[in-house]
Amino acid sequence: MTGTEAFGLILSFAAGVLLGIVFFGGLWWTIRRGLSSPHPARWFLAGFLVRISFLLAALYYLSEGAWVRLIILLAGILFGRSIVLRWTKTTGKKTPPEQEVFHATQP
Repeated sequence: MTGTEAFGLILSFAAGVLLGIVFFGGLWWTIRRGLSSPHPARWFLAGFLVRISFLLAALYYLSEGAWVRLIILLAGILFGRSIVLRWTKTTGKKTPPEQEVFHATQP
């Protein structure tokens, strides 16, 4: 492996991290907006379609048809997920839900 190839793989990992942050950060944002919306299904569906379209197009473009590059991108996405999880982690203090959901089995 030459230095140029190694640098390309490092850039692929960094791009994967960025993709993961955008995808899972967008998921977090969509959930927060959807839960406070009068039409949450619209938020969840639109957010999913935008996020998955962006992710698939970016993976197709950035992988350049190389399976090794695709695996490196996916590893970066998982690393980006862990970053978003750390950023959005609550402090352990439970907040009351905005709306209480009653199930059919509850009186």
